[in-house]
Amino acid sequence: MSRDPFAGYPASPADEAVSPDGLLRDTYALLEPALQRLGIEGLTTAADVMAAERQTREVNVGSWSDGRQTVRPFPLDPVPRVVAAADWVQVAAGVEQRHRALNAFLADAYRAAGRRRGDADRAPEIVRAGVLPEWAVAHSPGRHPEAVGQAWPGQPRATVAAVDVLRTPSGTWTAAADHLRVPAGLGYALAARESARAALPELFDLAPADPRDAVPVLRAGLGVAAPPSCPGSPRIAVLTAGESDNYWFEHRLLADALGAPLARASDVWPRLDGGVEVSVGGVRHPVDVLYRRFDDGVLSAFRTPIGQSLDLLLTEAVRSGRLGLANVPGNELADDTATFAWVPAMIRFYLGEESLIGSVPTWVLADEAQWAQVRDRLHELVVKPVAGYGGRGTVFGPSCSAAELASLQAEVAAAPYRFVAQEPVESSTVPTLVDGTLQPRRVDLRMFSVAGPGGSAEALRAPLTRVSLGGGAGRGSKDTWLLG
Repeated sequence: MSRDPFAGYPASPADEAVSPDGLLRDTYALLEPALQRLGIEGLTTAADVMAAERQTREVNVGSWSDGRQTVRPFPLDPVPRVVAAADWVQVAAGVEQRHRALNAFLADAYRAAGRRRGDADRAPEIVRAGVLPEWAVAHSPGRHPEAVGQAWPGQPRATVAAVDVLRTPSGTWTAAADHLRVPAGLGYALAARESARAALPELFDLAPADPRDAVPVLRAGLGVAAPPSCPGSPRIAVLTAGESDNYWFEHRLLADALGAPLARASDVWPRLDGGVEVSVGGVRHPVDVLYRRFDDGVLSAFRTPIGQSLDLLLTEAVRSGRLGLANVPGNELADDTATFAWVPAMIRFYLGEESLIGSVPTWVLADEAQWAQVRDRLHELVVKPVAGYGGRGTVFGPSCSAAELASLQAEVAAAPYRFVAQEPVESSTVPTLVDGTLQPRRVDLRMFSVAGPGGSAEALRAPLTRVSLGGGAGRGSKDTWLLG
């Protein structure tokens, strides 16, 4: 007989699935019969099947260190995460709201010539209104003035956006980070359902919705990035750096899901009308929208077959009115850790609304008053470099030794403008298979949204749950079930 998978499970008020009295919460009740039939033995077998299936498909993520790339499997836990209908409605609306506000900010900040020709003060409207200090835009390390000409007039600069959200132990949802450069993870959300269903059909046949339903919405969102001169249905291609990219698996999966060519810089050719086409398998495909899947900073490092830099070729095609880039370069301005602190203010300024979901409390230390507020609290806070995209350089004050704190204090005091400080925020936990038992492990949710016409945005029903596996195992993933 299978062992009860929840026997001895150390639940807490922060757990999404199991209440402190050991009972499954209502949201997870639909899982209970199948999980009890499977037991720990069945879940362990399923985890092994999933791992083998994902190894065959090369569901991997990479990282670079000292000039070398390390590629590792991206594990999938067999117990899904379930999100209640009311929670989804709330968090989706909040994510869409952030996307709309950040696109409005990017349009404001990158308006050609700063504002309008002839204006004496060319600062963005949000600066002129006193909502943001001028240095936060003009001197941001994420601002790229040359990016002004890399979007056609009126184009939403962030076609695809992502937000990492946490569910706190009290049940509220809080935004922890925005991603508007090259948001990654959507392909892994699609792959999670495929792997899970293959290993546990009796459980995952109960799943209420298929993440693949998000693909047509993504395709439509990419279509909005097509220039106004585009004839008929926009022709889309996925642009990749190739195997050297940390998310190479995702690039291949998304291109296949979209039915779009997957092209490298060496496949991109100029067209006689000023646009571009990509050559894949000996066939040339005219392109109206390039779904760009690698960072802005390396665009100029790649050469096209005619010897021209990729950056220059794409810019010329955009200026000719024949190409839309998704996402437009320069979005680093809107998703660095300093800008994050002002998103609630942006929502009020551009949308005339209050934030629908909270944000992690953040101090921008370039502001002398904010630096003074936290100068003696670094041992309690999380310190992040403004230019530390993807969590690079983050220091958790509560985990530091006295010597490490002294070093951190000296480094921040020497150049406070390089850092922000944030309150640590605990996230909820979900049962996760660890060493043959179910254990509570912390999770976050990466939500994706696409820009639509008229400044709108729509959340994709294919979020990625990431789970902390602990014990030096890093992060894995869970399939996410959206109720309602």
